Amino acid sequence: MPWEALVYVTGIINYGGRVTDDMDRRCLITTLEKYFNPENLTDDYFYSDSEIYRAPPFGPAESYREYINTLPEEDAPEVFGLHDNANIAY
Repeated sequence: MPWEALVYVTGIINYGGRVTDDMDRRCLITTLEKYFNPENLTDDYFYSDSEIYRAPPFGPAESYREYINTLPEEDAPEVFGLHDNANIAY
């Protein structure tokens, strides 16, 4: 899997023209690298320290629905690698 190419295509080509600030672009690329990596394919890789957010293990469609139903209705900033104070500005 060409992980670096996926990050480049998504972050620079698709969104790069819309993200004009260099620091915002750096934040976008860093966030994408958290999701576009080979560790994401393992069952023990979590997107946040709380271990709520993860890619569900391979299984039937119903197992994905069950996992989705366990997620909170409002996403915490931690899933994007942000501090809880990020909700204050939002």
